[in-house]
Amino acid sequence: MSLLAIKNLSVEIHGNPILRDVSLDVAPGEIVAVTGESGSGKSMTALAIMQLLPQGSEMSGAVMLDGKDLGQTSEAEMCAIRGNDVGMIFQEPMTALNPVQTIGDQVAETILIHEDLPRAQALSRARDMLDRVGLDAENFPLSRYPHELSGGQRQRVVIAMAIVLRPKLLIADEPTTALDVTTQATILDLLKELVSEFGMGLLMITHDLAVVAGMADRIVVMRTGEVVETGPTQSLFQNMQHPYTRMLMEASDHKATLPPHANKDPEPLLQVVNVSRDYRLPRTSVIARQKMFRAVDDVSFTLKKGARAGLVGESGCGKSTLTRAILGLEDIQEGQILLDGEPVFSGNKANLLVRRKMQVVFQDPFGSFNPRHRVDRLVSEPLHLLSERPSQSERTSAIAEALIAVGLQPEDAQKYIHEFSGGQRQRVAIARALIIKPDLIVFDEAVSALDVSIRAQILDLLAELCEQYSLTYLFISHDLSVVRSITEQVFVMQSGKIVEQGETETVFTNPSHPYTQQLIAAAPKLPEIGAQQKGPKNVAS
Repeated sequence: MSLLAIKNLSVEIHGNPILRDVSLDVAPGEIVAVTGESGSGKSMTALAIMQLLPQGSEMSGAVMLDGKDLGQTSEAEMCAIRGNDVGMIFQEPMTALNPVQTIGDQVAETILIHEDLPRAQALSRARDMLDRVGLDAENFPLSRYPHELSGGQRQRVVIAMAIVLRPKLLIADEPTTALDVTTQATILDLLKELVSEFGMGLLMITHDLAVVAGMADRIVVMRTGEVVETGPTQSLFQNMQHPYTRMLMEASDHKATLPPHANKDPEPLLQVVNVSRDYRLPRTSVIARQKMFRAVDDVSFTLKKGARAGLVGESGCGKSTLTRAILGLEDIQEGQILLDGEPVFSGNKANLLVRRKMQVVFQDPFGSFNPRHRVDRLVSEPLHLLSERPSQSERTSAIAEALIAVGLQPEDAQKYIHEFSGGQRQRVAIARALIIKPDLIVFDEAVSALDVSIRAQILDLLAELCEQYSLTYLFISHDLSVVRSITEQVFVMQSGKIVEQGETETVFTNPSHPYTQQLIAAAPKLPEIGAQQKGPKNVAS
C-alpha cells in the first residue's frame, strides 16, 4: 500500500487552472522526485498535500495519506498532521526560520506543539536531532540564532525541524538549490540516510536533474500543471518518451560558447594584492580578550581586460566578503585592490570614481529591485554614478539599448518587475548592470535560482554580450558546471585563501589541490541519455 497516493488532483485559483489531473504515489522508504520548470505545478502539488493552498483555491481529486483523505480533513486535524505525520523542508531556510528565536527553541517548538513534554526534555531531543544532522553541540549550541549560521547550516536546522518527530512523509522543496556542492552532497546523503533509517517516504521537488539521477527511485516530470512522464529513474533516463523531458535533460547539460578575445595581449584590469579581512568575534566574557576571525586571508589574483573568470568555494569560504571588498562595499585591513590602476578604497572610504566602473548582478533578481518602480527607473539607477547626467532623451535611448541588448523590448521599460518571469527579471538585472558600460561586472550566483532552460538562455546571453561589449566579469557560483561553461579562468577559495587558480578547463580536468578535487567529486553528474545505470548512486561519489 502506498504511503501517499494522489489521484486526479486538480486545483483552480480564482477559476484559473493550476493543476490538471495530477496522479503520483510514494511508498514507505521510497524517494520520488518531482521535476520541471517554474510554474509547472511542483510546489503547488506539495502545498495541496499539506492543505496550504492560497485563498481562492478549489481542489478536486484525492490526496490520500495512509488511507486518510487529506482533502476531507478539517484544519484542526491538519494541524495535528503537519509536522507530526508530514514534514516539509522549504527552499529558502532563512525565510522558513524565525530570526528572533534560537535554533534550539525552533526545533523544540515542533515537539512541544505535538507532544506534552517538559520544555527541558523537548530541548534535549532538539539537541539530539541537531547532532544527528551534523550541528554538534560544541560549535552549534542551542542558543545560536539563524543569522549566525551559513546557508547550509540553516538548511540543516530546517531539516531537523522537519524530521524531529520522524514523520511518515517528508516533502523537500528545492532543499539544495542555494547550497554549494559539498554541502549539497552532504545534505542529500543525510536525506537518503534518514529515509533508510526511519522508513519514511520522501517527495523531493527539484529542477536539478543531476540531483534527481543521483538519489531518486522514481521521477515524475511536470509541465504546466500536468504530469507528462513518470517512471523509475533508470528506465526514464534510458528511454525518455516525452520531448519536454528530453529538453530538460539537454538544458541541464547546456554549455555556452564564448567568443574569442579581440585583444590578444590585454592589460590588467582588476588587481587584488595580499588582501585580508578580519571580523571581531563576540567576547565569551567581560574580561576575555577580543578575538578576530580572518574571513579573507592574503588573497592575490589579477583579472585582465576581457577576462571571464569564476570564483568557487564552499559556503563560508570568504567569497562574499571578498566580493564586497572588490565592489568597495567593505573595507580591508591588509593589502590593496586596484581597478585600472586606481585603488578601490581611498583611505577608509570607497573611491567613487572607481566604483562607477563596476556593477553587480545579484542572485535574487526580484529581491534586488524596488517593486514600486517601473523598469525604466530600475534600469537607469546606475546613471547617477556618472559625472555628467544624461538628458532625458539620452536616458531613454540608453534604457532602450540596454533592454534590447538582453533580449527585451523598449516597451518593457514601462512595466513593473512583477510582470516578468524569473528569467526576464534576471535579464532586467543584467540590463541595469550594462547601462553605464562598466569595466567590470560581478555576477553573484546570478543563475542559481533559475530553471535549467532559463539558465541556458542566460548563459547564452552572456556569451553574446561578451562579443558585443567585450565584457570583463567575475562569475561567483557554487554550480561547477555553470562555471566551467561560462568562464575561462577560475579561482578556488577555501577558508579565506585562494588554494588553486588557472585556466578553467585545466583546473576541472586535472585539479592539483585536494580541496578542488573534493569539490569536483562532490558535484552531481548527469547520466548520458540512454546510458545504463545501476540505480541511484551516491551523489558525492
